[in-house]
Amino acid sequence: MKTFRTILLAAALVLGLATASQAADMVRKVDSFDFLADYSGSMMMKNPALGMSKVAAAKQVLSAINNTIPDLGYKASMHTFGPGAGVVSYGDWDKAAMQAGIASLKTDQPIFSRMTPMGEGLAANSAAYAGMARPTAVIIASDGASNTGVDPVAEALAIYQAQPGICFHIVSFADTEEGQAILDKIAGLNHCSVTVNGADLLADQKAVDQFVADVFYTTGETEEALVLHGVNFAFDSYALDEKAQGILDEAAAVLKEKNAAVTLEGWTDSIGSDAYNAALSQKRANAVKDYLVKQGVPSSSLAAAGQGKSFKYDNATEEGRYLNRRVELLFK
Repeated sequence: MKTFRTILLAAALVLGLATASQAADMVRKVDSFDFLADYSGSMMMKNPALGMSKVAAAKQVLSAINNTIPDLGYKASMHTFGPGAGVVSYGDWDKAAMQAGIASLKTDQPIFSRMTPMGEGLAANSAAYAGMARPTAVIIASDGASNTGVDPVAEALAIYQAQPGICFHIVSFADTEEGQAILDKIAGLNHCSVTVNGADLLADQKAVDQFVADVFYTTGETEEALVLHGVNFAFDSYALDEKAQGILDEAAAVLKEKNAAVTLEGWTDSIGSDAYNAALSQKRANAVKDYLVKQGVPSSSLAAAGQGKSFKYDNATEEGRYLNRRVELLFK
């Protein structure tokens, strides 16, 4: 009797399915990461709730994260903005070297005349990020203040559009609504982003453990994502063409044999509003589910979830936008 993994791999060979992640005891989610620390004047200010300056808290949190990351062969670097600087050069991640970089951040720098150019900090590092191994996680430790330079949300979006395979994660030390709003907007650009409150990580190692697991690796029984190459959609459409139907016929046979629980994730390209694309991606997921049900796959084993805009492929090209208009299967 074939195992489910064997069945999936056989289907991959026949259908052209691409495995996006594989289950294992501990498998890294990203190949590289960067710590991007806000080093501006506002971070030098004491936060009464934390009992220390925000930069001091950020140092402790980044240290805790660094010490918790498992040794799975990552590449890594560290940068600051406000002012911008390279702290740890890109290369094989070394826990001790990264720890030394974090420790080198000073907590007694001037508060005044040190504005927060977050957008410029992102833009300045864009070229460095382009050369990092994919997938890449950029962990931004900041209070969200952005009072000079270009719009950080626009810069983050520009990086997403130009660099598939990168994801911004947020460790927030915001103490103003405006600062938190900026961080939330950056996190909202991509479903991959993980957002945590720095105070929570400071207070609880379990929260650090969870953040590291969410960003850096998977363990045990994980979901396995399969991209159904050929199950793509015309612009502004959720109709399945003959090629897509033929692929789904084969996929239905696999699903019926095992009767596994599956989530169908629908995606769009980046053209149009977030709200419109969220609805369109749901219609695409529903279309695939409805077709599979007609082929005899139990509806109870299928869940359809619209994920909105995708930046997995390059939205600046026609081919990339076409590939982003897709449906993926997630197996429990």
